[in-house]
Amino acid sequence: MHFIISPGGSLKGELRAASDKSISHRAVLLASLADGVSEISNLLQGEDVRATIAAVRACGVEVREDRGRMTVVGGGLHSVEEINCGNSGTLMRLFSGVAAGWRIKTRLVGDESLMKRPMQRVSNPLSEMGADISVAEGGIPPVVIGDSGRLCGMTHTLPIASAQVKSALLLAGLRAEGETTVIESLATRDHTERMLEVFGANVRREELKATVVGGTALSPARFGIPADISSAAFLMVGAAMSEGSEILLKETGINPTRIGIIELLRRMGAQIEVLNLREMGAEPVADIHVIGGELRAINMKASDVPAAIDEFPALFIAAAAATGETTLSGAAELRHKESDRIQAMATGLKKLGVSCEQSDDGIVIEGRGEKSAVFSAGEVDSQGDHRIAMAFAMAALRAKGEITIRHCDNVATSYPGFVKQATAAGLRIAAERD
Repeated sequence: MHFIISPGGSLKGELRAASDKSISHRAVLLASLADGVSEISNLLQGEDVRATIAAVRACGVEVREDRGRMTVVGGGLHSVEEINCGNSGTLMRLFSGVAAGWRIKTRLVGDESLMKRPMQRVSNPLSEMGADISVAEGGIPPVVIGDSGRLCGMTHTLPIASAQVKSALLLAGLRAEGETTVIESLATRDHTERMLEVFGANVRREELKATVVGGTALSPARFGIPADISSAAFLMVGAAMSEGSEILLKETGINPTRIGIIELLRRMGAQIEVLNLREMGAEPVADIHVIGGELRAINMKASDVPAAIDEFPALFIAAAAATGETTLSGAAELRHKESDRIQAMATGLKKLGVSCEQSDDGIVIEGRGEKSAVFSAGEVDSQGDHRIAMAFAMAALRAKGEITIRHCDNVATSYPGFVKQATAAGLRIAAERD
């Protein structure tokens, strides 16, 4: 699939972005581990979450779906020869922790992109807890989990901030002897800790430290999933950088560990209001009001990265539309996502006439905010990365001519309704197949 987007226009209206992918993954996994029947509404139906549903079903969990509501009959997971995680690094890493703790023998594989992503950050600490787990040479998948036996809790300091690694260790710690503590250098998203509380786990949180006490059975729960701020980010950027735009993104999750996109866009001068703050389950949600205007360049550092790790492709588009030179450093983690996102964005920006220079852990982007049409017409390869594809789609709002984006099939992993919603908001986008 490829996207063809005509230039110009603005974004207007009220909409609810796709449901949160990170929370959806965790909801399915924890409901599967709880002893009883859980009900989840507004679960994301993207391909990544469908892979998680397929994984727990393969292990014997009953999952029923009816009109946007999912019922999960938890408990009784068993071993399975192989689980295909598709494009989902979240599933592969989190399920490694589940399999180790629940003594599920299996082999975790994925698509071509996932089979190149680093997994030793999970396998090494799980091995220290007593898990029988191995990865291929170079620390990449497949991840093979044997009959681990009883795990021992431990304290682990993350060398690189990663919510996925933290979550895998906490999930394994639910079935370990004693306490399992994960210490971070920078705060990452805390959806797992919040949801563990919802399901009745004995969990403690204090600043950069999370602890779970092993041996506590999980209780079933009932809750809804908010809209994903990472999906809303593309529409926020598109609206913020295009004159005449005004959108309201309803029921969007604004977890404090995820609002870097709002803070960074405000530093760039974006007009953003957070309205109607409330809670959905254990997560804060709000309606986000964005009005288009002029943006200015900023400097982004390592401390800005964890709270906006998935939003940098969109932020790079905003930087190109801003006035001045935007810099990012301390973001080497972006090179280990579904694609090398620093390289993919730098290559695409240059093809659309934007001057930029990448480094090992960041990028410098020369903004062209003084011009109404920032981007040239052209063709960009998303490298099969959903966030690269959606980011460059927003560039068309400030482009001189038509933009074509190749290899967009994986947009369905996180935002299956993207083209329909973006079109309704005013983006002149069409999806076509070769």
